[in-house]
Amino acid sequence: MKLEDAVAASAATLRQRATGPLPKIAVLLGSGWSPLAGRVQDAVDIPYADLPAFPSLAVGGHNGLLRLGRLGGRDVALLAGRKHAYETGDADAMKGAIRTLAAIGVTTLVQTNAAGSLEPALPPGALMLINDHLNVVQRSPLIGEPGDQRFIDMGAAYDPAHRAAAQRAAARLGVTLAEGVYAWVLGPQFETPAEIRWLKLIGAQAVGMSTVPETILARHAGLRVLALSMMTNMAAGLSAETLSHGHTMAVAQGAAERAVALLEAVVGELEIE
Repeated sequence: MKLEDAVAASAATLRQRATGPLPKIAVLLGSGWSPLAGRVQDAVDIPYADLPAFPSLAVGGHNGLLRLGRLGGRDVALLAGRKHAYETGDADAMKGAIRTLAAIGVTTLVQTNAAGSLEPALPPGALMLINDHLNVVQRSPLIGEPGDQRFIDMGAAYDPAHRAAAQRAAARLGVTLAEGVYAWVLGPQFETPAEIRWLKLIGAQAVGMSTVPETILARHAGLRVLALSMMTNMAAGLSAETLSHGHTMAVAQGAAERAVALLEAVVGELEIE
């Protein structure tokens, strides 16, 4: 099936199964953020398998489920899981999903991820608002796209007004929310100490294996983007711990309650057209 046909079919399914207004906000849940799904009211669940434009997933902590409902007083589409570029080498795995969201009227994509910290001031469990990114991989999900729209401006990829709203929500809850630059690496292996030293030199405060391709796709589709990282470890060479996916998930579980409370408040604070 052609991508445009898959998007149309997926959008039609969402319209048919929605029991309330179609959302303007979508939230993409990364590793460790899945408890947010339990806060959604009047939930309607749709497996990715029922949406032909959506990917199949094969990473622990990513369920492959879209949940429509109410969160923070807003109608939302919650995406439990993403497909990563390290699974196939392709950066455009979430293209169909994000274009489906745009097709049903979503105007803002809120992203979350688990990340490694490059800053002692951001220990495991800390939260960071992404204000810019480094596409270290230098791969684009827009390769092969036609027309001038593929030359999308990334100067304000992480919406300044949405970031200000997130800071207001954090202040109201008494949560410290640092801002910083997120570096995207391909993975799936973790970084070497030398790579981490280099990333620090070029301006990164956090590093991870997701988010940047989805941000590019969202901006290409005309969506505003907000993104939050949960620090689950100090990056290689900055502590004595051995890095693993299991370790990432264990730390994320411990930080999840505070993180999802903030995220719900942020969703309620966003100013949406």
